[in-house]
Amino acid sequence: MAKNLSNPLKVALRNRMKGEVLKSITPESRARQSKAITEKVLQTDAFRSSKRISIYLSTSTEVDTGELLNECFRLEKHVFVPTYEGNNMEMVRLKNLEDYESLPLTKWKIKQPSAKEGRENALTNGQGIDLFLMPGVAFTRVGGRMGHGMGYYDTYLTRHHTTYPNKKTTLMALAFQEQIVDETELPLDAHDVKLHTIITE
Repeated sequence: MAKNLSNPLKVALRNRMKGEVLKSITPESRARQSKAITEKVLQTDAFRSSKRISIYLSTSTEVDTGELLNECFRLEKHVFVPTYEGNNMEMVRLKNLEDYESLPLTKWKIKQPSAKEGRENALTNGQGIDLFLMPGVAFTRVGGRMGHGMGYYDTYLTRHHTTYPNKKTTLMALAFQEQIVDETELPLDAHDVKLHTIITE
């Protein structure tokens, strides 16, 4: 976490986004934007051609991924979701909607599978992930992303690339219009992974 504290611009932007911007989006706007974003994602070549998809299980302040999750299962794609333990994030497989419904809630009220359940792990299954659908706090139009400051995704994507150096993987973020900021507001550090595409309404 300390790696981001040295950048006061990022700290200020993260505080503003979390403290004001995200809280100001109405439930109606969240629902409308999430629906439009979902429809856009489903039409992308990246989604259609991907067999193994990493998808985040959304909180109330993020673009809702519920319908995307349904479509992934309906299209029989292999779905991988994050599970966190300490400073480590893994992507483990969800089998179907029933599997998702039965997941326990964390103290943050997020559904999360346990990494100890012997689930298929994307880093050890020999196949990795084709498409990452990623959350974040703020984004730029040229692929910049600011997460929550823990570096989970940056670290994981580096591990994924190291494990599967020749794999063509698409990094796609889902963002509310209010989360798009100017490049000057979001300076990228050397460890920040750049996204291929950002889907907004």
